[in-house]
Amino acid sequence: MSNTRIAFIGAGNMAASLIGGLRAKGLDAAQIRASDPGADTRARISAEHGIETFADNAEAIQGVDVILLAVKPQAMKAVCESLRPSLQPHQLVVSIAAGITCASMNNWLGAQPIVRCMPNTPSLLRQGVSGLYATAEVSAAQRDQAQELLSAVGIALWLETEQQLDAVTAVSGSGPAYFFLLIEAMTAAGVKLGLPAEIAKQLSEQTALGAAKMAVTSDVDAAELRRRVTSPGGTTQAAIESFQAGGFEALVETALGAAAHRSAEMAEQLGK
Repeated sequence: MSNTRIAFIGAGNMAASLIGGLRAKGLDAAQIRASDPGADTRARISAEHGIETFADNAEAIQGVDVILLAVKPQAMKAVCESLRPSLQPHQLVVSIAAGITCASMNNWLGAQPIVRCMPNTPSLLRQGVSGLYATAEVSAAQRDQAQELLSAVGIALWLETEQQLDAVTAVSGSGPAYFFLLIEAMTAAGVKLGLPAEIAKQLSEQTALGAAKMAVTSDVDAAELRRRVTSPGGTTQAAIESFQAGGFEALVETALGAAAHRSAEMAEQLGK
């Protein structure tokens, strides 16, 4: 992306994280610009990253190669329709708005190359994962641009169909909340077992962090890692059997199915 010029429409937390990641990877501040209706937001992101900012979205996209839409899903239709008269055919549009389909954006923007992404909140710490889907109009070079852009805050994985973004939403988009819920439950259980609340909290959080790092860096899958720490007849086996007796795997499947279904519903509602 050494010669790529990028405009961020919306300068909230996720946009700021992406900008910070790009700057950390060596992209010059002169290649990045952002627009936002909030004067304080514009001032903050300009001061933090040394980029030019605009109150006018149409002004911000002049002369850029990539337009990243980082606005709330409910605002996407109005933002896209306001940008349409100023768009150039070669400009790649990247959306990180949940629930807004490529078809809806094509209706509002006209025929533009579009990449739709689903990042997650650990992207704010540059530890995120994003699912990406490109329309047929997106060139190989533009796919590379989108890949590098989202890789600035974690890893970026390409999907074969747009419908798979509903599953990405269920697994990783909403996924951090599932782990937070488990940490909450483990902390509460630790307190009931007699631990001080702060110690139970730290034990739960650090265990989650360590287990995730082991899973990411290991050359075996999570099932094998679980088997390796589950001694026959031991304490871990007693806990795992209790989870499974309560229908743990089926509950996770049901929960993720509900999230994916809701993602599809939102796309239908917000795309009108």
